[in-house]
Amino acid sequence: MMKPSLTRRDFLKTASAATLSALAAGYPRALLANPGVPKSAATADTLILLWMAGGMAHTETFDPKRHAPFVKGMSPDAMLSTFPAIDTAVDSIKFTRGLEQMAGVMDRGTLIRSYTAGDLGFILHSRHQYQWHTGYAPPQTVAAPHIGSVIARTLGPRDPAVPAFINIGQRFDVGEGEELKAFHTAGFLGSEYGPFNIPFPDQASAAVRPPAGMSPARFENRNRFYRQLLAQSPVGEHGSDYQKESLLRSLDNAHRLLSSPAAKAFDLTLEPIENIRKYAPDYDPGQSFDVARERFGNYEAQTVGRFGLGCLLARRLTEVGARFIEVTTEYIPFLNWDTHESGHERLVAMKRQIDGPIAQLVLDLEERGLLDRTLIVLASEFSRDALIEGKPDRKVQDQVEVPETIEDPRHYGMHRHFTDAGCVLLYGGGAKPGFLYGRTADERPCRTLESRVVIEDLHASLYHAMGIPADLAYEIEQRPFYVTRDGKGKPIPELFG
Repeated sequence: MMKPSLTRRDFLKTASAATLSALAAGYPRALLANPGVPKSAATADTLILLWMAGGMAHTETFDPKRHAPFVKGMSPDAMLSTFPAIDTAVDSIKFTRGLEQMAGVMDRGTLIRSYTAGDLGFILHSRHQYQWHTGYAPPQTVAAPHIGSVIARTLGPRDPAVPAFINIGQRFDVGEGEELKAFHTAGFLGSEYGPFNIPFPDQASAAVRPPAGMSPARFENRNRFYRQLLAQSPVGEHGSDYQKESLLRSLDNAHRLLSSPAAKAFDLTLEPIENIRKYAPDYDPGQSFDVARERFGNYEAQTVGRFGLGCLLARRLTEVGARFIEVTTEYIPFLNWDTHESGHERLVAMKRQIDGPIAQLVLDLEERGLLDRTLIVLASEFSRDALIEGKPDRKVQDQVEVPETIEDPRHYGMHRHFTDAGCVLLYGGGAKPGFLYGRTADERPCRTLESRVVIEDLHASLYHAMGIPADLAYEIEQRPFYVTRDGKGKPIPELFG
């Protein structure tokens, strides 16, 4: 059994050190390891990442196995899928019950069943999320940029008035918030390529106007004072000259957005109510999420439409020229997809949260002629299993005790962290329609058997769709930092075409 290799405290120390290194770094110059190789033709202009934060169990969602209904006294080993399989629009592909609407649009996309998370020792969600979003396992000596920042820096904005990288749905004042901040950043690439954060999509319009009660004159004075502060600060304070210039450019971008017609895309009140209902049928426009949270409890509050509104906002932002958009179900320890207990019941709620909005996003983009050039990616940091922590041949320290028999429904669907298989869904953006890639075992351990996909090859495939070579690097501290690990990521050609 592997020993813990990095604690949360260690993670924060190394992340903080890397951030300081990024602030001191100079201009990151783009490099190509193989400059003579022709650049691939992009099949997508925009990438939307739908992030199932917390560990989405593959056998409970898009890779159904033998169904085991709850029976008091059942063996934990019997729990493979606690939901029965359902048909999809593709005869050879099955989902699990509760994903009927997504099943109806499976003919528009590719399903990967063989994603394998990295071997990072003792499993911390924030570490695996860091690796998924940056392509690198922490710790790093420099602040690794988020995949959205790489795309923003390399391709630039589709519309100068619209932030190239927009992050919807994640707060940083909840559990592991500081760890999440470590990868929700442009790192050494500079502030202008970092995420435009919108924790609550129904409040997005407030992010594109001056704070309430502040006059335009006072707002301009604050901006002028901040610029003077940066200009007059000693060398090394507030970062290198490049980092200061990048921060100033990010302020310019923010001001450009405030006065642009594109700012209206952030205002969901401009959307017809019948469209809102398609994404969030339970949402009451007059009810704040704080009230809903008190009414339903923390994770159940999501069902009033927060993720659904995030998908609607993503559609509106795609229409006005956003380059990279992430919409998350939000990572909060032991809530949402982090199903250590009451897994079956919680997954009923999570499926209700994502099924309709994701299917509607696909259909809306298709209706508007945008799906062909928009790559939608649904992913999670790893999968789950009732018995195995890690991989069958690389087990790590157990974090959940499994009873000898399942007597209580709260233990039905209880899952540990499983890293040897997982599902990724791709829609549009050149992804092969109605295609299945990879195979896992039908009985425990439900591990990858064919066409294993690791993070560098998955990222290489996504970058390939966006026209970015996997061996692109940015020179930082006089050495190359590749967009895939060591520049060796290989696009998977079978996923596209």
